[in-house]
Amino acid sequence: MNGARILIVEDDAELRSVLVRSLVEESFTVEGAANGAELLARVDIFAPDVLIVDIGLPDADGRDLCQALRVRGLTAPVIFLTARDSLAERLSGFDAGGDDYITKPFALAELVARLHVALRRAGRDAAVEGRGLRVDPIRHTVACGTGERRLTPTEFRLLARLLAEPGDVVRRRELIRVGWSAGAAVHENTLDAYIARLRRKLRELPGAPSVDTVHGVGYRVG
Repeated sequence: MNGARILIVEDDAELRSVLVRSLVEESFTVEGAANGAELLARVDIFAPDVLIVDIGLPDADGRDLCQALRVRGLTAPVIFLTARDSLAERLSGFDAGGDDYITKPFALAELVARLHVALRRAGRDAAVEGRGLRVDPIRHTVACGTGERRLTPTEFRLLARLLAEPGDVVRRRELIRVGWSAGAAVHENTLDAYIARLRRKLRELPGAPSVDTVHGVGYRVG
């Protein structure tokens, strides 16, 4: 994950400088922004793998910015920074499309650990292979033989988890945990809908295995 691109949006210039310098020393590629306007101007050009967003910005609420970026199609994980740690604050961050939440003051080691978790969940690991399939986390594709299909980030995470234990049953709650961030509102049939989409894409690849239902338990790659 060395070289992963991190965009930090923090209005405290001293803290922003410390974070940029410290994360560069951790082998990340880092840019800093002081407010929401700078974030919106840089995000498409810089194309971050993860955003670290202060909620209390001088020109906007970080949660509103996250929600706007999600509408624009941003799929990169968002880690919120805040001085407030109430349950309502954390839930509002998840509802806005955030993936994680860290309260000031915090240890750099914790932030780095959370960045690595966010990158793994977003698919910045090596390609996953199993049952004749190759799942590419950079291009978000699944290939079998000479055929290839695009995957959404959630489809990628679900299929990669199923292929981590090919042939074994992965329980529904584990797939939901991997596919969606903590605190996300996932309805009972949401997972089934995504599995159905995965099945359609796999059927379009000659020789690809199926995703089988184990009723009352979960799914497995057959």
